[in-house]
Amino acid sequence: MDTTRLVIAAVIGLIVLLALIIRFKLPAMIAILVGAVLIGLGAGMSFEQIIGAVDDGIGNTLKSIALLVGLGSMFGSILEISGGAQALAVTMVDKFGERKAAWALAITGLVIAMPVFFDAGLIILIPLAFSLAKRTGRSSLYYAIPLLAGLAVGHAFIPPTPGPVLVATMLGVDLGWVILIGALCGIVAMIVAGPVWGAYCGKKYHIPAPESIVPAGKTDRSKIPSFWTVIIIILIPLVLIILKSVAGVVEAFAPARGILGFLGEPFVALTIATLTAMFLLGYRNGYTKEELEKVMTKSLEPVGLILLVTACGGVLRYILQYSGLGEVIGNAVASASLPIVIVAFVVAALVRISVGSATVAMTMAAGIVAAMPEIASLSPVHLACVTAAIAGGATVCSHFNDSGFWLVKSLLEMDEKTTLKTWTVMETLVGSVGFAVALVISLFC
Repeated sequence: MDTTRLVIAAVIGLIVLLALIIRFKLPAMIAILVGAVLIGLGAGMSFEQIIGAVDDGIGNTLKSIALLVGLGSMFGSILEISGGAQALAVTMVDKFGERKAAWALAITGLVIAMPVFFDAGLIILIPLAFSLAKRTGRSSLYYAIPLLAGLAVGHAFIPPTPGPVLVATMLGVDLGWVILIGALCGIVAMIVAGPVWGAYCGKKYHIPAPESIVPAGKTDRSKIPSFWTVIIIILIPLVLIILKSVAGVVEAFAPARGILGFLGEPFVALTIATLTAMFLLGYRNGYTKEELEKVMTKSLEPVGLILLVTACGGVLRYILQYSGLGEVIGNAVASASLPIVIVAFVVAALVRISVGSATVAMTMAAGIVAAMPEIASLSPVHLACVTAAIAGGATVCSHFNDSGFWLVKSLLEMDEKTTLKTWTVMETLVGSVGFAVALVISLFC
């Protein structure tokens, strides 16, 4: 194995990949696929080997994640159109009171972003933050930053949102452990980047609530579900998946290990949750079968892009593995005495800064890390920490090449400089703090 040739091939392939996305604006799917094939050719792989890596990468990656992303998208769409997100947010604010409303919004954002896409969750919930800002006379950042932090954490760290699911699939780690470690890392990150950073931003930058959006329009209360109904439905897949993981290691659950293993299989847990949401949030609140079918079908439109980008990330992983590059990277990490959690975070962060897309950053980082031989010897908890580190790296440093940056800037009506000082720092805090917690946990694995 010619190590120099492999390294040169990897560097050239990754440079071409990034150039195709950044300079030529090619879709990430095509760019990753072209970059992976170039790496394979440069590393001396035969055409047959490259084709085999492509087939294995697409097949092995999609066979575990396709159902989960589709079911999760439908589940989230029902929660969105039923008013479940608003019911959760309003009840949380009422329970916490105006003085602690920022904490309520942070927690609500975290919970909502697990089944609902970040953009949709933000558009649904931001009017409540603006209403609170107008009522109290505070800067809208005082409430918006905690909400954004919660959404960012739920979006990046905790399944069934697609990001951590695809990373966990590529690394071969049990989703139960990913949920537990992701929640622990995410909650700490949410506190630091949300209410704490939001309070500072609210005092330093007075951003009035946009008059064009406030006050928020009234929601049809006849179709709003109860708070506890929403909470129970969201918890169904999380609890079932966690119980499966616990049953595998706790002897007291041995008699029920079979049934818990079946119910906790991610696609089974999400199917149960989706069917429950259809009944309790859909039919029971007046939505017809035709309305639900239309909403759920439409929710699958962005799924194709997510799956194709993820599949091409799998191709990159198998090209690196079959060419021997994974072993080279692993040996370099071992000789540098760097924990694999740090490597995972740095790789994801570099891609995030270069490309902007958190999904692409997670996909590429997971592909590179999964190709390292050391991954096979890590415990499930350590693998979950690596997953959280990749999520953290894919979250930091949102700037001009990230669509989320422009969405937040537009909704809050801020200039670019203020958005960098508030939103970008918040995203960096979420990713860095989440990674730091994952690193600490990994040291005890």
